Amino acid sequence: QVQLVESGGGLVEPGGSLRLSCAASRNIFSINAMGWYRQAPGKQRELVANILIGRRIVYADSVKGRFTISGDIAKNTVTLRMNSLKFEDTAVYYCNYQAEGRDYWGQGTQVTVSS
Repeated sequence: QVQLVESGGGLVEPGGSLRLSCAASRNIFSINAMGWYRQAPGKQRELVANILIGRRIVYADSVKGRFTISGDIAKNTVTLRMNSLKFEDTAVYYCNYQAEGRDYWGQGTQVTVSS
């Protein structure tokens, strides 16, 4: 069983930055995509950014130009750099790997943007 462990969440003021990281507990094979999703209170989980391996990177319109995703397949890690954070970025952030014929999810890390 694979566990994805996120780190780097926290409390930040508007305009600030955070870096989220996600690591797998073992080597994962046949990774098709690595990405980040988020879920705000009372809302559905939504895509933030996704690396489609060998194809392209997709960002939600709301984070384009502010967030940057990067991944290392060999190390089974994915990172989300978040700049110019806004109140509306407050949510629980989950990393996701689409691999080995299934979806793997992390436990989530809280990001709170507040003054």
